[in-house]
Amino acid sequence: MMNWEQLLSTKRFGLESYHEPRKDSRTEFQRDYDRLIFSPPFRRLQNKTQVFPLPGSIFVHNRLTHSLEVSSVGRSLGINVARCLADCHPHCPIIHEIDAIVAAACLAHDMGNPPFGHSGEKAIATFFSEGEGQKLAEKMSPVEWKDLVCFEGNANTFRLLTHQFAGRRKGGFVLTYSTLASIVKYPYVSAYTNSQHSKFGFFHSEAADFKRIADELGIINVENNSFHYVRYPLVFLIEAADDICYQLMDIEDAHKLKILSTEETKFLFLNYFEENQKRQKMEVLNLVNDENEQIAYLRSSVIGKLVEECSQIFVDNEENILKGTFHTSLIEQLPPLSARAYQYCLDVANSKIYCSKQVLEVELSGYKIILTLLENLIRAVLQPQKAYSQQLLMRIPSQYEINHPTVYGKIMAVLDYISGMTDVYALDFYKKINGIDLPTL
Repeated sequence: MMNWEQLLSTKRFGLESYHEPRKDSRTEFQRDYDRLIFSPPFRRLQNKTQVFPLPGSIFVHNRLTHSLEVSSVGRSLGINVARCLADCHPHCPIIHEIDAIVAAACLAHDMGNPPFGHSGEKAIATFFSEGEGQKLAEKMSPVEWKDLVCFEGNANTFRLLTHQFAGRRKGGFVLTYSTLASIVKYPYVSAYTNSQHSKFGFFHSEAADFKRIADELGIINVENNSFHYVRYPLVFLIEAADDICYQLMDIEDAHKLKILSTEETKFLFLNYFEENQKRQKMEVLNLVNDENEQIAYLRSSVIGKLVEECSQIFVDNEENILKGTFHTSLIEQLPPLSARAYQYCLDVANSKIYCSKQVLEVELSGYKIILTLLENLIRAVLQPQKAYSQQLLMRIPSQYEINHPTVYGKIMAVLDYISGMTDVYALDFYKKINGIDLPTL
């Protein structure tokens, strides 16, 4: 059984043997938060698609605003849980800092995602499983190949945060062990994926790094000496914050884009409340005439309700979570009323939002752009002697290890580069490669 005294650690990845004295009032986990929010990869999230196309005249969520909101909700969940657990664990004073760990991990949870939302992930995976990349299978081991055909933004986030890129310091972002463990939603390598469970938490190249973190924190190993662990407990809170935000904010964005009417949106949000609470909410709505303000009020009310319920579910199941025997998300354990309302929101999102023209057009365009970049850049790193390859390789920053001695390493360097692109940068590069656009002086 895991224990909080071991699970909550301020040890930093890459600086295990060095601890400088701190002269300010920030905790180590607050330092993680600050380090992430001031980083270039985090800033680039402002130009990466969440669900809807990046805004024109109507502002909708991008990866940056989504991550900030998830962090806010995650902090609330952490505060609630820490308050409840503190009395049960008096010998673990650091338990009061759970909210800071969760907030930092929430900030980082999408940082490894490629451009163009989930279609970018799918494009990378299918390039290797169905496209031009299929012929590369014989040039690497089965475990390395599985990383590519099952490419995962979650695993790429862990790589981004821990990998020592060329010319950069050891340990990547040098975050605390606890923050890094909180980010890994699927704590196993791609070898454990299948048709029912296609996601994984870290690539073969970072498996030993995760193992070092997991063993230090006392995370339970599912199979002795394997790269398959149970979840780090705080992952459940990061997952809940993400589930709450993406579901509710996608509905609010759909309302702003007139995919859902005001009445439809009110109905979806009011479903979370009992009849007497609905009447109270309607009384408040009658105080304002602005429809967006009305929707924002209902959305915030639902978030507050779900935060309280998910916090309580975590506390009620603490023992099973620490034993590694709690195998569902907190959202899946919601009380019946909230569970029905959440499922109905999900059904509406699938039927009206995620298949809307705006979303599909971004996915189609993003798919083509990513495939084109992969085809050209991978050919360039594998055939660097060719004149055109040399031109392309000059575009890749020196931090990416395109001269790695293995084919797997070279391809991972290309994926590092592409995943770090914003939507606009990827589109611009695609145009240049295809001769659609010429640079201006």
